Amino acid sequence: MPELTLPLRTERLCLRPYRGDEVDALLAYYSDPMVARYIPWEPWTREFATTVVARRVNGTGITGAESRLALVVEHGAEIVGDVILWPADETLSRGEMGWAFHPSVSGRGFATEAVRALIGVAFEQCGMHRVIAHVDARNTPSARVCERVGMVREAHLRQDHWTKGEWTDTLIYGLLAAQWTAGSGPAAG
Repeated sequence: MPELTLPLRTERLCLRPYRGDEVDALLAYYSDPMVARYIPWEPWTREFATTVVARRVNGTGITGAESRLALVVEHGAEIVGDVILWPADETLSRGEMGWAFHPSVSGRGFATEAVRALIGVAFEQCGMHRVIAHVDARNTPSARVCERVGMVREAHLRQDHWTKGEWTDTLIYGLLAAQWTAGSGPAAG
C-alpha cells in the first residue's frame, strides 16, 4: 500500500491520526452510556481511554493483518468522533469499519461524511476489494450511515452476539470496490 497522506480533508471535516494527549476529548463521548450502548465496550473509564488512545496512536495505516487505520474526526478544532478501518483477513483485500461520534453532533451528517472518506481510503489507497460494517440491529443511526454511503444490507443475523448481558441481532452491510467506482464514491449521496 502506498503511504497514506494524512490528514484527510472533506468539505467540513479533518480526519487525522490520534495523539496521546486526546484522552479527555474521546472520553467526552465514549464515557456516555448511550454511545457505548452499541459498541463492544462498557462506557470508557479514564484508564481504559488512556489504553485505547495509546494503541490507536500507532494505527496510521493498513500494513498487515493486525494493522489499523484509526483516525479522529475534527470539525473546526473540536474532536467530534472517530473512525477505524482494519483488515478482515490476511490478504488485506477485505476491510471492516467502525465509528463513533459525540451525541452533540448527531444529525449533522458528520458520520456519513467521515465514513465516506474512510471508504475512499479503503478502495482508492488501500486497494481493498470489499468493506463491511457489523451494526447492532438496534442502532438505526449507524444503519442509516451505511445506507447513505452506498453500502448494501447483506444479512440480518438473529441473536448472534452476546453482549452486555443479552443476545443481540447484527446487521452486516457491505460495499464492493466496483460499486464505489460505479457511483457510490466520494461525491455520491
